[in-house]
Amino acid sequence: MAANLGDGVSEADGGPVRHIPVMLEEVLSGLSPAPGKVILDGTFGAGGYTRAILVHGASVIALDRDPNAIAGGQALVAESEGRLTLVPTRFSALAEHAPAGGLDGIVLDIGVSSMQIDEAERGFSFQKNGPLDMRMSASGVSAADVVNRAKSGDLARIFGFLGEEKQAGRIARAIEKRRATEPFSTTRDLANLIESVNPRKAKDKIHPATRVFQALRIFVNDELGELARALFAAERALKPGGRLVIVSFHSLEDRIVKRYLADRSGKASGSRHLPMVEEKPAVFEPVGKGMMSASKEEAEVNPRARSAKLRAAFRTAAPARPADFSIFDLPELASLDKLGG
Repeated sequence: MAANLGDGVSEADGGPVRHIPVMLEEVLSGLSPAPGKVILDGTFGAGGYTRAILVHGASVIALDRDPNAIAGGQALVAESEGRLTLVPTRFSALAEHAPAGGLDGIVLDIGVSSMQIDEAERGFSFQKNGPLDMRMSASGVSAADVVNRAKSGDLARIFGFLGEEKQAGRIARAIEKRRATEPFSTTRDLANLIESVNPRKAKDKIHPATRVFQALRIFVNDELGELARALFAAERALKPGGRLVIVSFHSLEDRIVKRYLADRSGKASGSRHLPMVEEKPAVFEPVGKGMMSASKEEAEVNPRARSAKLRAAFRTAAPARPADFSIFDLPELASLDKLGG
């Protein structure tokens, strides 16, 4: 085992001080890393999970679409003595990087990383003024493209579904009216507009712009679509007995994981009004009783853990099924392809 994998990092915490990996003990318990095993970390980020997995002797294939994360992980690649392969790609492509015999484990930490939020130039947060960007891959359609080009009806659906914003319509119409004279280019500019339409009340726990920014980030990066595709890819990439661990931070993400595991766990499918119900062999067997939350002690130390939800499952020997996105019941939103330029 490699006991020392970087300055400022202990075997206990599994990551640098700047980034505390959420529910690390539960993730490691779910993955059971050991020498000879190959585990894929689909969301490398600051390398918290990867580093801890390496400490336990397993080899890691780590993916990340953020070029900054890939660049920042090169030192760990050098320290891993050949046990870490770092790949610049989306985690929905994980099956393309699995070894011929399959993977022993897959872990996904869904959502934006703390480093991305901390970097004002990435435009993920309105706490620090920066360009209205939000792209994890630093390419493609930006949040500014969406805000300045999408129809108000499309914006309202994005804010309403992905952000669960009750004032989605009012905010969308205000954005459309303002951008007619001056397009939005910075995070603070958009946040100020939202606050003028939906002023913060004394009882509000979050800033009025929080849900809109969340919705834009999820939409720009197609986070729900990526998660759905990654789950089907994991089904193909894991060997029998392989372990899947998903940590999510949003109710929409957790709902996708929950529905996927319910569908793939061998439960009957079909209408309850029909006499014949199809039984399908289980592709995954869920671990435990379902969703796990972070401990009270961890939530006090790491605020990001407060909304964390973990689900885990074992891959059975049943053949992978065709991808069926209808099980997620996701709404049709505006097309990103039509918003670029």
